[in-house]
Amino acid sequence: MSLLANPRLIAWRDRLVPAELDMGWASFISLGYLAFLYLPFLLPRIAARDWLGPTIVIMLAFLPLYFRAYWAQGRELVLLTVAMWALALLLAPLNPFSNSLVIFACAFAPHLRSLRNALLLALLLTTSFSIYILVTVRGAPLTVGITYLVGAACFVGSYFMRQSQRRQVALRLSHEEVRRLAALAERERIGRDLHDLLGHTLSLIALKSELANRLWERDAHAARQEVQDVERIARDALAQVRRAVTGIRAAGIAAEMASAKLLLESAGVAFQYDLGAAPPPAEVETCLALVVREAVTNIHRHAYATRATVKLCSDGEDLLLEVQDNGRGGDIVPGNGLTGMRERLAALGAQLRVDAVRGRGTLLSVRVPRAGLALAAPAGVPTIAAELA
Repeated sequence: MSLLANPRLIAWRDRLVPAELDMGWASFISLGYLAFLYLPFLLPRIAARDWLGPTIVIMLAFLPLYFRAYWAQGRELVLLTVAMWALALLLAPLNPFSNSLVIFACAFAPHLRSLRNALLLALLLTTSFSIYILVTVRGAPLTVGITYLVGAACFVGSYFMRQSQRRQVALRLSHEEVRRLAALAERERIGRDLHDLLGHTLSLIALKSELANRLWERDAHAARQEVQDVERIARDALAQVRRAVTGIRAAGIAAEMASAKLLLESAGVAFQYDLGAAPPPAEVETCLALVVREAVTNIHRHAYATRATVKLCSDGEDLLLEVQDNGRGGDIVPGNGLTGMRERLAALGAQLRVDAVRGRGTLLSVRVPRAGLALAAPAGVPTIAAELA
């Protein structure tokens, strides 16, 4: 297992940088730019000064501002970037490479909602810093040029990255809203259909049962006829319920495929699926749909794939689900998602297998045996359950 994939380390990372930004370790890798603060080691005329101690103190003061800026918005974000700028000013007389802190501030400026305000903030920070070091530091023109050039590059890169993050957040919210509305519509449909289909039928059953009870002593033959009518009506009602819930079984995994296609193709991942098998029992389909959702989410977040496929087919008496991508593959970390898959599938007696080859992608396969498919209608249950299966 890779050290950076350790669940505890990831949890610690997500406390410092919002997980919804989906940046992985990029925010920590960016801190490598602070190494420029220690370039005076290579310059004898600067190394003679007492610059190392103040540089370490300033860097330690910068880190809380840096991680807080990922969470901040509006006025708080402006104050944090100004604080970074102030730390750069304090260090500039001893270390001309303090412009690194101003460049970090420029990278955070696009996190403001308004592009105009972000440009104005970045320009004010770089210009005021440049004027200060031109007045106070020798050989400053080169530092000024680097500040403007690298600061502008970081601003542009950060702006487009932030726009992409905002689109991804909006996409996730839209997916959640679609699922919520779909679930609400399905509940309303079920309630409406059951009311329409069973309301009159159950009233008729109650009426005929009452009539059979009254006829029991006087006319056994007529009472028996009424009971037979009740049985026939009940079976008709069961058939109607079965037809009503067929839509639930057919919609589960199909709807998940449509959602997966929208999610992956919006991220530039070509997605194809094949539902060659007949719709499985409701419990099995719900479980497989959740497996597909978790697998597709992992492909979107971690696989760096360009192509993904999902296939549902019959393999003898078993049902086989395969989710494959051509991403980076490599070590699989058993996190909450994978653990949840295994627990849900274990209840059906199904087997989960994950084959991941570094640089060649990942294949997730689920095999549901015949016994698992039969769980939707277990043997020994009364006729009503068998009719509903």
